Parts: sequence; structure tokens; C-alpha cells
Amino acid sequence: MLNKLTSVTQNISPELRKIIGNIGWLFGDRILRMGAGLIVGAWVARYLQPQQFGLFNYAGAYVALFTIISSLGLDQIVVRDIVRDPDCKDETMGTALALRIFGGIATVAITTVTVFAFNRDSYLTTVLAAVMAVATIFNAFNTIELWFQAQVKSKYTVIAKNTAFFLATLLRVVLIQIQAPLMAFAWAVVAESLLGAIGLTIAYKAKGQTFLEWRVSWQRAKVLLKESWSLILSGFAIMVYVRIDQIMLGQLLNEKAVGLYSVAAKISELWYFIASAIVSSVTPSIVKAREESQTLYYKKLQKLFNMMAVITFGLAIVMVGLSKPLIVLLYGQEYEPASTMLSIYIWSAVFGFFGWAKSIWIIAEGYTTFALITTCCGAAMNIGLNFWLIPAYGGNGAAIATVISYAFTDYVLCFVYPPARQLGWIMTRALTFNYFNFKNLW
Repeated sequence: MLNKLTSVTQNISPELRKIIGNIGWLFGDRILRMGAGLIVGAWVARYLQPQQFGLFNYAGAYVALFTIISSLGLDQIVVRDIVRDPDCKDETMGTALALRIFGGIATVAITTVTVFAFNRDSYLTTVLAAVMAVATIFNAFNTIELWFQAQVKSKYTVIAKNTAFFLATLLRVVLIQIQAPLMAFAWAVVAESLLGAIGLTIAYKAKGQTFLEWRVSWQRAKVLLKESWSLILSGFAIMVYVRIDQIMLGQLLNEKAVGLYSVAAKISELWYFIASAIVSSVTPSIVKAREESQTLYYKKLQKLFNMMAVITFGLAIVMVGLSKPLIVLLYGQEYEPASTMLSIYIWSAVFGFFGWAKSIWIIAEGYTTFALITTCCGAAMNIGLNFWLIPAYGGNGAAIATVISYAFTDYVLCFVYPPARQLGWIMTRALTFNYFNFKNLW
């Protein structure tokens, strides 16, 4: 048995070994974060109680809604450009950082004005959102992480960001112990972002790189923004149908409903680190495969979607069975109604994972307008379903709306747009577990 395992290991290609190693570091990062974040996050929820916890997440939902303005949809474009043209790395990175700093400042302003306009009777909500939005300015330094992704060397960013995460987690524990007010937890969000920026800077310099060679090119900025504008709009549309449910629950029901629903959403979305780790690790390989052969390119995409389907179906089945005892164990009896919401919401992960995988195809093919149209349609559907289902079914209705809109956006609409139909059939084969095998993965 050991000899067979050794033989299989030796037959793995260097490229696959590099990908597996990268995924391993990203998985380790997220598992550590998931464990500590889930426990401390549940502790914070218990401390704040559903009402205040709901207010915190309600304000945070507004920030998330406009986060795309700070990132400008540049992540995969920057990774792709570094892979294709390493000589222009410094110009690409410097320009992306400058754009994202300006984007962060704009995010703070837009978030504050929007929250104030819709919540004039709640000064605390506006201030909470404004403070948390400051974190997006420091998130601009996540641009450094894109270089490590292009090199498939996530080990260094894992160490840097984990250090920041655990320091921020320790800060939250201290805040609970000293019985700090709600506003202190908003500042903890900013502190984590700042520490992450410092950690990434140190990691980049430790690899022998220097910021002195980075340069800002406004001509390059125009090129990046010209390509990313549709991704910015589609990213905004994505955040609408990811976070609008919490905002609408707060507007149509109350903050306690937001608190309960946010627990179900948080546990469901916790698992998205798997999709993120896999996609960030295989993107360079799939982009290169497209340059070599369409057959190889779509073969790799099929295997990626197969993997996503198996992971999400297994995850959803387990979470449905454990939803009630898990919610009560972590958050307490006050949050027990969230278990039904979790049993419904978790199925959106199937199509959420597909959306992550589909983003590789969108970037590689340049179909960013298609991404914009589909996500806008999904956002509109989610808003309409929420208006219909929340008054009748509360948080359960919001969860149902999320599953339907995810499926519509990331799967059904692929059959409407002719160039995406091949991808739609790839998803269908993955959903029905056809042609699945573990051999020759990459």
C-alpha cells in the first residue's frame, strides 16, 4: 500500500505538486481562520445578543455592498497580466495599488452617505458603517497578495494574514472581557485590515521584492479600468444579491431578524474559502491551458466543476443534518430559529462555488459583459423574491430567495448566452456526476 502511494506521488507532475502545495497552504490558512473565527465570532454574537449583533451585521452589509469600489474588480485581471507579462509586473502592481487606495476612500464616502440616507433615525448605524468602511482603504494592500497568487506561492500571504487575523481575534476576546461597547468591534475590523496590510508588506520584502520599483502609469490605469469596469458593476451586482437580503430584512422586519439570518449566512459562507483556495491556485494553470489547446482547457474546467459539485453536495448534506445542534452549541438557544435558515441557505453554496469556478472562464475568455448582465439579472431577481418572500416567511424566505437567485445567475443563464452553453453543459455534467474521475487531475 505504501509503495503504491509512493508511486502515485512520484507520478504527480511538478505543476500539480505546486498547485496542491498552494491549495494546502490556503486550506490551512482558512481552516485556522474558520476554527478561531467561528468560535470567537459565536462568542461575540452571544455577547452582543441578536439585537446588537443584527445591527452590527446590518451596518456591515452596507459596507460589503460597496466593497467592490475599493477592489475595482482587478484581482484576476492583475494575476492574469502578471502571468502573461512578468516584465510589466511593477507597473501593473503600482497602478493597481494606487487605484485601490482611491477606491477605498470613495467606498468610505459612498457608504456613509448611503447609510445616512436610508437610516436617518439611527446615528449609530451610520457611524458603525463609516468606521468599518475605513478598512477598505487598508485592503488596497491586498494587491501584494496578487503577486504571490501569480507565483502560486500563497504560503507567505497565509503567514502574514494569519498573524493579523489572530491578533485581531485576540483583540475581540479582550473587548468581550472588558465588556466593550458595540463601536469597539467596528474598530476591530479596521485594526485587522491594517495589520494585514503591514503583514503583506513585510512578506513581499522578505521575498527580496521592493516597492521602490513600483510605478503608477495613468495610461495603464485606463487600460485596467477599461477592462474592469464591467467587473466592478457585476461585482456590485454580486454584493447586492449576497448582502441585500440582510439590508431588506432590517428594513422590512427588524434588527433581530438580521442577527438570526446573519448567523445562518455566516456559517454557509464560511466554506467559501474552499472555492477561493482552489480557484486562486488553479487559475494560472487553466489560463496557460487555454493558450495550448481548447480541448485541454475545457477538460481542466470540467474537472474543476466536478470537484466543486462533489464538495458542495457533501457539505450541504452534512450541514442540513447538523444545523440545529450546531447553531445552539455555538450561538446559544436565542439563535435556534437560525437553524432552519441554515438548512436552506447552505444549498446556495453549490452555485456559489460554480460562480467562483466560472470566473476563471469569464476572465480567460474576456466575457466580462456577460458577467455583468447575469449578475444584474440575479440581483434583480433576488430583490424581487425578497420583497415577496420576506414578509411571508421572514429569514427563511430570504434564504430561499438566495438559493434561487444563485442558481439562476450562475447556472441557468449560461444556457441563454450561446458562448456560455458549453460551460452550462460542463456544469450539468458536474451536477449529475457524469464523467467524474480523480485521475490526471491537472
